[in-house]
Amino acid sequence: MLRNLIFNTFFFTGIIFISIIFLPSLILPQGVVIFGGKLMGWWSSFCLKVIMLTKIELIGKENIIKDEKFFIASSHQSMFETFFLQTIFNSPVFILKRELLRIPIFGWYLKKIGSISIKRNKVTKKNLDFFTDIHKLIKNSSRPLIIFPQGTRVNPDERPPFKKGAGRMYEELKISCQPIAINSGYVWPKTGIKKLNKKITISILPAFNSRLDKNEFVKSLEEKIYSELDRIN
Repeated sequence: MLRNLIFNTFFFTGIIFISIIFLPSLILPQGVVIFGGKLMGWWSSFCLKVIMLTKIELIGKENIIKDEKFFIASSHQSMFETFFLQTIFNSPVFILKRELLRIPIFGWYLKKIGSISIKRNKVTKKNLDFFTDIHKLIKNSSRPLIIFPQGTRVNPDERPPFKKGAGRMYEELKISCQPIAINSGYVWPKTGIKKLNKKITISILPAFNSRLDKNEFVKSLEEKIYSELDRIN
């Protein structure tokens, strides 16, 4: 309990400090804000390693897609991956629920780095423009998109079916997908206390090319990520 208290104090104080330091960057070029996101990723891993004695293992770096446009589909068990994946990839663009953009300061940063929002479970004009916004991003930027096909954070042993939106995106964009399995929930669960002296494994899996049927893609993506989570747990 004491280490959890120390971790929470140091981690969130650091995140607030970085946010305040980078507040002027909201009127500066986007790249300055993006660097602040990388700092938050490094800070989260530092706090886990030093305070919670967490080992962080990155495997499959040779599978990272190079020299082409792609999107990332990652398992989602904790806050960890939303911070840490920014240190691995070229400033990924997050697709997130619109409510997050309304959070003071945090939401301003999300807008500034180009995050794309969607109102879940509702049909709105903004949602209908969703793929138009994504196509513009893919055309004009080398930054990869990142989605969490489970839809929300889940417990490490849960295996909910992947959302159909992952298949729709794959079909619409016609670009490769970089699947990632992360077992962070065993250290940093979505509820409850964080675990001491455990290991987080980030496994970057071989890419899917853009030639599959969307339903076949979702099924294969789900099988590949869940099989890898079973292996690394």
